[in-house]
Amino acid sequence: EVQLVESGGGLVQAGGSLRLSCAASGFTFDDYVIGWFRQAPGKEREGVSAISSSDGSTYYADSVKGRFTISSDNAKNTVYLHVNSLKPEDTAVYYCAAQEGPPPEFMTIAAIERAYDYWGQGTQVTVSS
Repeated sequence: EVQLVESGGGLVQAGGSLRLSCAASGFTFDDYVIGWFRQAPGKEREGVSAISSSDGSTYYADSVKGRFTISSDNAKNTVYLHVNSLKPEDTAVYYCAAQEGPPPEFMTIAAIERAYDYWGQGTQVTVSS
């Protein structure tokens, strides 16, 4: 079965950094898109970042651009999200998701929840003031 497992969350002070990991298993395809989403209490789930394994295309939400960096290790079927210069408003449960691809328009669907086929259980990131 396809499984996605997030790790790397924790409690950090504002300005700190974490490396979130999304390890995938059970995939039978080479081309895929991995997206990162987050949801905080009282807020809608939002797409944070995404990467395409086929050509390395990346997406970042405006709220995290310049602070977060997504990367992939295709040999390990693992995607990383380096979250830097963290702010209290970054506090959320972070989820990774996968879709079989490549999509015709990566940038169009990178942050669309319904475009993804598989989801992990999430990892909590808490940023204190």
